[in-house]
Parts: sequence; C-alpha cells; structure tokens
Amino acid sequence: MPKVVVRIFACSLDGFGAGVQQSADEPFGKNAFQIMNWFKPTRTFQSMIGREGGTTGLDDSYASRAFEGIGASIMGRNMFSPLRGPWENEDWKGWWGDNPPFKHPVFVLTHHPRPTLEFENGTSFHFVSGSPEEVLEQARAAAGGKDVKVNGGTFTVRSFWKARLLDELHLVMAPVFVGEGERLLGGLGVEEDYEVAAFEASEAAVHYRIVKKG
Repeated sequence: MPKVVVRIFACSLDGFGAGVQQSADEPFGKNAFQIMNWFKPTRTFQSMIGREGGTTGLDDSYASRAFEGIGASIMGRNMFSPLRGPWENEDWKGWWGDNPPFKHPVFVLTHHPRPTLEFENGTSFHFVSGSPEEVLEQARAAAGGKDVKVNGGTFTVRSFWKARLLDELHLVMAPVFVGEGERLLGGLGVEEDYEVAAFEASEAAVHYRIVKKG
C-alpha cells in the first residue's frame, strides 16, 4: 500500500530544521545550512549539482534513495521560494533552476494562486491551498499508486506529522547547534503513535527511521 513519507530531513542537535531570517542568500536561515553538511560531500549531491565524484558511504546510501518509489510530493512555499505575499515575480521557478530533482508532480502550499510550472524532466509545480488532508488527497491522486513524499520545510513536516498523516520518517540528526529558528521536534503530541524502528550513525550524522505504529 502506498505510504506518506519524509526522507533525508535534517535537523540540529537542538531540534531545529531551519534558522531565523530565511532569505535568498540563506535559504535555511541564519546558522542553519550546516545541518546539511553530511549531505554535501555525497555522490548524490555532487551529481545533483552537475559534478562527478563524491562519497559513497552510509550518508550517500540514504541520500540516493530519497526519491525511490515516489510518485508525487508536497512542500511548503518557504521551501520553494524566498518570496512572500502575492507572486509579484512569476519568473521565480524554484531554487533548482530548469532541472529540479523531483521528476514528478510537486504540490506547493500557498495562499496565493499561480499557474502550474512544468519542466522537461517531468517535474511540475502545482500551487495549492487547503488542509494537510486536502492537499494529500490531491497528491495521492497524482502519484499513480506510488508513495507521496513530504519534502519540507519544517512547518509543513510538523503539520502533516501532527495530523498523523505520515507513515514513515527518515530524520537526520546533524551534530551541530542552530540556536533559534523553526523547531522540528517537540510539542507534536505524537509520542504514543510513532516509534523509532532503526537508527545508525556515520561520521557526519545519525540517521533515524521513525514509523507509525500499527
């Protein structure tokens, strides 16, 4: 049965998935891009930015499986763009340029409508509003029987997790402190409904697999 999953979502030791003052220059916010230090050396990331080489250990094995079996995904507007309010500049097509890594329909949560963006590699961005349940219904319809991935950012993952809509999460705990920002962990009230199924550590991070009970 298709699942709703989170994969390679990183947070700091103090529980933050993003810092304050997110901007075009600092998309993760102040002092927060370091939570992705484990990912940047991997062969998967190097390939995404058009380079050869990269590490092939435990971190890359997780990174390389991030999109396996995914038919559609969901992200918050902050993950798609640093712009706020109405779309005054529709030239912005996302952080990824003309070759987004998704290669499937992506549903971007926003209160401001915008025409769908389509790319030659199969990625399409659909700008939608609604509750997590309503948006998930749209994503499932577009996923073609495959899994739906909740990409982020932090608020979006928390919203779907708090609603008990996530079946499985792969969280990456980076050995750094962010200090302030958007907290992923704590205050969700899901402790009785989820459990840690497995975890293992590389030299750069600890990978946790969390599943919904039952």
